[in-house]
Amino acid sequence: MNCKYFGKCGACIVYEGGYENQLSLKVELNRDRFSPFYSGEISVFRSPLSNYRSRSEFKIWHDNDTLHYTMNNIEKNGVIFVDECPQVSMPIFALMPKLLKAIEENGIGFKLFGVDFLSSNSGEIVVSLLYHRTLDSGWREIAAKIASELNIHIIGRSRGQKVVVGQDYITEILNVDGEEFRFNYIENSFTQPNSKVNEQMISWALKNLSHTDADLLELYCGAGNFTIPFAKKFAKVLATEISKSSINAAKTNMALNGVQNIEFVRMSVEEFVQALDGVRDFNRMKDIDINTYDIHTIFVDPPRSGMDEATCRFASRYENIIYISCNPETLARDLTILCQTHLVEDLALFDQFPYTHHVEMGVKLTKKG
Repeated sequence: MNCKYFGKCGACIVYEGGYENQLSLKVELNRDRFSPFYSGEISVFRSPLSNYRSRSEFKIWHDNDTLHYTMNNIEKNGVIFVDECPQVSMPIFALMPKLLKAIEENGIGFKLFGVDFLSSNSGEIVVSLLYHRTLDSGWREIAAKIASELNIHIIGRSRGQKVVVGQDYITEILNVDGEEFRFNYIENSFTQPNSKVNEQMISWALKNLSHTDADLLELYCGAGNFTIPFAKKFAKVLATEISKSSINAAKTNMALNGVQNIEFVRMSVEEFVQALDGVRDFNRMKDIDINTYDIHTIFVDPPRSGMDEATCRFASRYENIIYISCNPETLARDLTILCQTHLVEDLALFDQFPYTHHVEMGVKLTKKG
């Protein structure tokens, strides 16, 4: 990726030597980090070299009547103006200058302080305009005009206010091993930012599920990014997530893909373990008969904080564990517990965030003996 802001913009901090060098640094760092648990080759999944981000956020700087996109500078003590970003998907890249020009020409830049983009591989885009003022009917009328001209959806946000012009989601199509899966991604909610690497993560996990059977338990299921492709591998899937909006999105995505063998339950991991062990009864579980599930495999994709000790001990009950991690440090910590009972069979590195220190890791573990 060639970027005229390398060395100035804080979005990319590992750029010397190009993509190959930054990727090799990540591989070596994590080979050392996980050497106490795994001595085999790490499966490495590369990102596209540019235009890989389908979700991006920019601050807005006002210079009289002229607006500028800004990013934090690499020293983290100010901002730089950017008129393009080769990280973002091609639809977002093409839209950025047109959108700013339309906002200026139509006079809706007053107290605008941020712009968030969400795009699909097919080019569908939701733009969120963030304001320090209340948005009235006049703003909505102008935003509708811009949305029609640019063929996008626009969300206006201010404190306690969300104005939807069009719709607040895009429909993404992921191609995993030749099979298509459709997902509604809702504005202002978590989605995987690098769709091509996301497809590779799902594919890797599916391959590591190829020798399992019976039913699947998933913790931290989000909006069903992994759950729905997994459902084709198992008789039944039981998936938990604490976020109500994510559970609602997961159920929508299940219907979108014509999948019927998943039960999504809005519960924390602690609550689920209590329900599974008969410690507490939960109304949310009243229609689910745990005793009908034959679970040998558990899939987890926790937040950056990883799993606490109790959750690691719970996961260790199962024969097979697939663990996707967005934080290698907490994954290594959790493996000190999981590897008391399990062996690491495969370790994968997914370059979800090129030109940064961040990676996602995948681990396949099987019970010893």
